[in-house]
Amino acid sequence: MLLLTTAVAILLACTGAVLAQAAAPASLEPSKGGASDRYIVVLRDDVSQASERVASDQARRLGLEVRHTYRSALKGYAARIPAERLDEVRADPSVAYVEPDKVVKTTEQTLPYGIDLIDADVSSTEAGNHEGEVSGVDAYIIDTGIDEDHPDLNVVEHVNFAGGKKNRDCNGHGTHVAGTVAARDNHEAVVGVAPGLPLTGVKVLNCKGSGYMSDVIKGVDWVTENADVDGPDDRLGNEDDNQPAIANMSLGGGASKALDTAVRRSAASGVFYAVAAGNEGRNACKKSPARAGAGTDNGIMTTAATDRFDREASFSNRGSCVDIWAPGVSVLSTKLGGGTVVYSGTSMASPHAGGTGALYLSKNTGEAPGAVEKQLKDDSVAPDTKSKNGDQIKRIYAGKY
Repeated sequence: MLLLTTAVAILLACTGAVLAQAAAPASLEPSKGGASDRYIVVLRDDVSQASERVASDQARRLGLEVRHTYRSALKGYAARIPAERLDEVRADPSVAYVEPDKVVKTTEQTLPYGIDLIDADVSSTEAGNHEGEVSGVDAYIIDTGIDEDHPDLNVVEHVNFAGGKKNRDCNGHGTHVAGTVAARDNHEAVVGVAPGLPLTGVKVLNCKGSGYMSDVIKGVDWVTENADVDGPDDRLGNEDDNQPAIANMSLGGGASKALDTAVRRSAASGVFYAVAAGNEGRNACKKSPARAGAGTDNGIMTTAATDRFDREASFSNRGSCVDIWAPGVSVLSTKLGGGTVVYSGTSMASPHAGGTGALYLSKNTGEAPGAVEKQLKDDSVAPDTKSKNGDQIKRIYAGKY
């Protein structure tokens, strides 16, 4: 099993003290204590039966304990599979492949320097003038949840796929991420890139900032099914009652074909994704969902971290799978329970890109996710700094939207 962790390299400012923790973006790393009988079963694309029916049939015949079924971002299910039945599941003609479930963890009103640096304060909303508000775009935070009681956050819905009875943020990571995307432009706490945006908390990680890959995929699957985005026909002008959506995934870890597939299909369905590059200081192409955005513009923007001087953070992953850079060192944002807190990590960089995507979509509602990614990259700023592998850093820029 792999552990999905939040990208944390956290600098936590609390009562005047600064606690520095090791870098660890929401990632997927081998779990030392998870159950070894948990698996994700991905069905063949040509299987005509619904995922629920296939899962039910295999559970009955083979004694499986089905936990989730997927039908929108991925076709398949997650289950506990006895070791003696695993080969039978893999051999079933309806099954494309089976991979171990993985544990996931989080990756981590003053005008935050990041909002200033990417010029969100001179965008159409003039973030920081206590008047701007963005609407017409839905934002999904796939994370530890969001503090629905935080006065600076416009949380309109909250769902839980992390298990347990707590359908709320009991960690703080997701609340911090949500604030960078869309903290209200009022006289409290901080302001986000796209102030006041309606937020949906998609809780896939527990109170410790960890959870299983299957839960994360279920979150992506739910977003794909529930986001009221324009489909291909709508973008041709056949519908006018839908609205665009962005999703932020400040989490990641070891490579997962299933997660990558789910995120890519979700983006293809019309949801723009911003994802964290990871905090190991290594190649982002070895991490999921960071590697899901590799290649041509597919609507998934993998985001690396820089400091206030546009220098790449020492912990930030790099490489050909990185699409953009954004502030991720000592980022001030909303705190669980109220107020603000400072975190560092590619988890903090990603929501700068997600919020900028939302700003762009608020003025260009018919754009497909791939077109949004291309435009954001075309409008990025190239400071006189380079990545650890020699690539020119290109920082996200919100001032044009």
